[in-house]
Amino acid sequence: MGNIKIIVWCVLAVMVVFIVSIIGGSIYMLDYSLSPNPERTDTAQCFREQFKTYPETQPWMDSLRKRGAIRDTFVTMPTGERHHALFIRKGGNKTALVLHGWRDCSIDFLWLARIYEKELGYNVVMPDLHAHGLSDGDMIHMGWLDRKEALYWLSVFLSDTMVVHGVSMGAATAMMISAEKMPEGIKDIRFIDDCGYTSVWDEFAGELKNQFGLPEFPLMYSTSLICKLRYGWSFGEASAINEISQSPYPMLFIHGAEDTFVPTEMVHRLYDAKPSNKELWITEGAEHAESYAKHKEEYARRIKDFLCTE
Repeated sequence: MGNIKIIVWCVLAVMVVFIVSIIGGSIYMLDYSLSPNPERTDTAQCFREQFKTYPETQPWMDSLRKRGAIRDTFVTMPTGERHHALFIRKGGNKTALVLHGWRDCSIDFLWLARIYEKELGYNVVMPDLHAHGLSDGDMIHMGWLDRKEALYWLSVFLSDTMVVHGVSMGAATAMMISAEKMPEGIKDIRFIDDCGYTSVWDEFAGELKNQFGLPEFPLMYSTSLICKLRYGWSFGEASAINEISQSPYPMLFIHGAEDTFVPTEMVHRLYDAKPSNKELWITEGAEHAESYAKHKEEYARRIKDFLCTE
């Protein structure tokens, strides 16, 4: 009888250690994945890095500043948070909403804003998504709750013709928006996904395996549950592929052929899930978020052709 009690206590102790380890690992994984960039408000450094990586943006930015065509804009979201965006005024009634990636900020995608303003004649709105740049927030939302905030930006800068163009997490956000009801007054809206993931679950599960060699069970399940309890959303519901399956709007999919961070196979699943009004461009030799850097002229041409298609 005494031996049985010892065995039971040993089993219970192992179970307690296992549960505590899973909870601890889940909290670590969640904080690692959703914590903002600690240097997110250092806009001067962001400008320096942008001009170094994409030197064509510096003279263009100088021109915008001389004309007073770029400004910082702050709005209060329906949640009460204060969010920031860069607004580039071209004039006319065409506006692009440019959405940045994970732990990036609006400044990091001035190269994309330049294409829309200089080459395509669009006004450009570049939000700092929740917990990025100068926008409020303590934890990143991976595009899921951001979709509501992006819709609010669309309503603030409402135009007849609009395009939502995101890269990486911003692309997932754009796809997640595409099944929502658009603000009244938009006559033509289109979406561009540049290397977005199918779902937060798929992306995190892939990184869990790649970085730590761990399977989905049990850590993904427990971490997703903690995310739901803490922040009100789970990894499974944050699904771009589910949203685009209901999207009626034209969409261009762009993805690097050598992307391993958001594996290229994801874009094929996304493309297949989109019912109609879709185009796909796989960029040869490009890793994650490198499609423009590797194919600058063709990147701009593909966007122009997509936006001009009836």
